[in-house]
Amino acid sequence: MLAIALAPFALAAVVGFLLLYPFDHQQRTGADLGFGQYPVNAVVVSAAAGSCTQGSPDEGGCVVLGIRMQDGPRPDQTIEQTVPTDPGTPRFAVGDHVVLSYAGANPDDPTSYQVVDFQRGMPLLVLALVFAAAVIVLGRWQGVAALVALGLSFVVLIGFVLPAILAGEDPLLVAVVGAGLIMFVVLYLTHGFSARTSTAVLGTLLSLALIGLLSMVFSAATSLTGLDEDTSSLMGVLGTPIDARGLLLAGIVIGALGVLDDVTVTQTSAVWELRKANPSLSWRQLYKAGQRIGRDHVSSAVNTLVLAYAGAALPLLLAYTLSGRTFGEVVSSQAVAQEVVRTLVGSIGLVAAVPITTAIAAAVAVREPAKSAGRSGGSVADRVGRAAATSAETPTVRRRPPHLRPGR
Repeated sequence: MLAIALAPFALAAVVGFLLLYPFDHQQRTGADLGFGQYPVNAVVVSAAAGSCTQGSPDEGGCVVLGIRMQDGPRPDQTIEQTVPTDPGTPRFAVGDHVVLSYAGANPDDPTSYQVVDFQRGMPLLVLALVFAAAVIVLGRWQGVAALVALGLSFVVLIGFVLPAILAGEDPLLVAVVGAGLIMFVVLYLTHGFSARTSTAVLGTLLSLALIGLLSMVFSAATSLTGLDEDTSSLMGVLGTPIDARGLLLAGIVIGALGVLDDVTVTQTSAVWELRKANPSLSWRQLYKAGQRIGRDHVSSAVNTLVLAYAGAALPLLLAYTLSGRTFGEVVSSQAVAQEVVRTLVGSIGLVAAVPITTAIAAAVAVREPAKSAGRSGGSVADRVGRAAATSAETPTVRRRPPHLRPGR
């Protein structure tokens, strides 16, 4: 019954995707926007102190790097690059794998290249494999489903949300549709089609709507424009109008979704387990017991959210600390105020998700038979895993040969 009630929301997400996706829009490339820079992989083969070229900072001197290109227009060719050693420049050493920016001019001219960054592909790949292995070891088949759902979330973000915003669609509307697609796909794929999962979906949906409403109200009340340094630079490069405040609200909605589904799924599972342990509990008793569990969970979740935002804004906070401005002036500045609104609105949504989801879960669980309340239905991965576990645990009955049977 609950799944039927959610069907219009799922249909709305699909219709929104079809209406907002830029099917006929030609996405501009970096060359169209005037970037004209191409990455070239290279390795540092020598490094020596040297004088800075004209126009470079003289403080601390420079280092002359011998760099051998690994691809690009001149593979295996070695060029020299002079890099300043000021505090704002990375330190490069022999053996470092770096990325050059090639301007597309004369490939034999060293001035056509510039060292811009380190190569990080292999370490990131190793880290991703370790992460995937940890999830699979702990979650087994459900962990595999979670990884697939994570991949689909990235597909929605990269394949729908970003192109639609770049095509000029309303960022908040795009984020709401994208969050709806992610929510339905991730929760049902990971946890299966069941009343328990539908309860978590409904709790997430209502809490996300509250976060969207609060973010709209308080971003307008605090006169947040969304025009921080990065957004202003992006709009200047694109040359097309993008609603900066809508972009800020879209970030709040998508950022809160990941923490919300954790809270709603946990609360729903807690209520179902309480019902399984004591089928005689009434709706009110289930709700009160679930609330006690939720208080512990939400307190740690809110702390996690606040620290995550504070950690991301740490360089900004350091800069304001050294500015000599008062605490009130720092908090009311555009850059910090939008992080405050983002954090507090998300935290309010998390707090509200606990009673909302617990009330829905108690109302649904108390109407289910005790035995079915103890079963989650399970995703395809769950059913495959249970079948494999049952097969592995079933003992094999061996018949004794006739000459060893009793009485022979």
